[in-house]
Amino acid sequence: MTDGGRSAGPQVSRSVTSSVVHVVLLARSYVVKGINRFVVRPYRRHRKATRERLRAVLVAGRVETVRVWRRAKAAPRRANRQMHVWGDAADRLRTYGHEWQVEREIARLVRGNDPLIVGPWLSEVGYEVLYWVPFVRWVQAHYGIKPSRLTVVTRGGAAAWYRDITTQSVEVFDLLTPEEFSSGNATRAVETGGSLKQWKMTSFDQKIVEAAASRAGLERFRTLHPSLMYRLFERFMLGHRTADFLRRRTAYRLIDPPDVALPPLPSDYIAVKLYTAASLPDTPAMRRTLQSLVLSLAERWPVVMLDTGLALDDHDDYTFERASRIISIREALRPRDNLAVQSAVIAGSRAFVGTCGSLAWLAPMMGVDTTAVLADPRFLHGHLQVGRQVFQAMGGGAFSPLDLSALDTLGLTISMKGLHEHS
Repeated sequence: MTDGGRSAGPQVSRSVTSSVVHVVLLARSYVVKGINRFVVRPYRRHRKATRERLRAVLVAGRVETVRVWRRAKAAPRRANRQMHVWGDAADRLRTYGHEWQVEREIARLVRGNDPLIVGPWLSEVGYEVLYWVPFVRWVQAHYGIKPSRLTVVTRGGAAAWYRDITTQSVEVFDLLTPEEFSSGNATRAVETGGSLKQWKMTSFDQKIVEAAASRAGLERFRTLHPSLMYRLFERFMLGHRTADFLRRRTAYRLIDPPDVALPPLPSDYIAVKLYTAASLPDTPAMRRTLQSLVLSLAERWPVVMLDTGLALDDHDDYTFERASRIISIREALRPRDNLAVQSAVIAGSRAFVGTCGSLAWLAPMMGVDTTAVLADPRFLHGHLQVGRQVFQAMGGGAFSPLDLSALDTLGLTISMKGLHEHS
C-alpha cells in the first residue's frame, strides 16, 4: 500500500466520526427540543396552573373564612337588631289592637238612642281645650250623634266651649262645693297612682256622673268618659304616633266667646295669666323676670290679670305687685263660672300672654294672638306641634312661644326698659 493510500484512511475515518458526532448531536437537540416541547413545557404549564388554582383556592378559602367569621361574629348583633324589629312590630300590633279595641268600645257605647253623659272633665284646662273638646266633637260627627243625646259635665263654666256640640250641660260646682271638689280630686289622684289625668273612671268620677244624671233627669244613660280619649291617644302622647293619627280622631273649630257678665274693663288691653308649671318653675329669678315682663307690657297697654285665687288644680297663679295700669279680676271670679269669665276676657283682649298650657291653647281658638311663655320645653314639644298646626289650619290667632331660657343663654334680662345684659 502506498503512502497516499495509508494517509487517506484516517481522513475518511475522521470524517465519518465527525458526521456521526454531528448526527448524534443533532438528534440529541431534537430529542431535547421534543422533551422540552412535549414534556417539560406542558409540565411547567400544568404546575403553574396548578399553583395558581391552589393559590386561588387558598385565597378564596381565606376570604370565605374571614367572611364566615365576620358573619358569625356579627350574628348576635344581627339577631339583636332582628329581635328589636320583631319587638317593634309586636308593639305596633299591640298598639293597633289596643286602639282598635278602644274605638270598638266607643262605637258600642254610642250605639242606640240612650242619652250620653260627656265627662266629667276634672283635670287640666289645657288637655280639655286641646284634646278632649276636639275629640268629643269628632265622636259626635263620626258616629252621627244627635246633640240632644249629649249632656256635658264640666266645671267653671267651661260648658261654653262645647256649645257647637251640645247646649245641654251640668256644672260640677252646682253639685259640689269647691272644698268637696278639691278633696275629691285629691282622692282621685290616689286611686290613679298620683296622676290627675283621668286614665280610668274613679269613685269620684262615678259620684259626679250619677249626680249629674240625676240633675239632668236621666234614668237610663251611658258615659263617654275622658279615659277613652286618654287610652286612645296614649301612644300619641308618648310620642309614638304621628300628628296625622290625632288629626283623624279630632275636629278643631273656632270657639265663640261665652255670654257671661264681666267686670268693668278697659276698651283696649292685654290679658295675662301666668301660673307655676313644670315648664315655668316657681323661682325667685323667674318671678323677677315675669314681673318685669308684666310691667313692660303695662307701659304700653292696660294689663288685665286673670289670677283667680282659687285652689282648684295643681297650679298656682303668679301674683305681682300692682301698678296703675295692671288690673286684677280676682274679685269677679267665682268657682262655677271662673273659666267662662276668663274666656270672655281673653276674647275681648288685643292679645293674650300666659304660661304655655291651659288658656294659652284656648286663646288662639278664639282668634286672639297669643304669646305662650315657657322656660323648659321638655314637657311641651308634642303639644306645641299640635297647637301650631291646628291654630294655623283653623285660621285662629297667631301662636308665638316665648322661651325665657334663651335670655339666660344670651346673658339678657327683661326690664321695664327692654332687654339688658346681666350685670
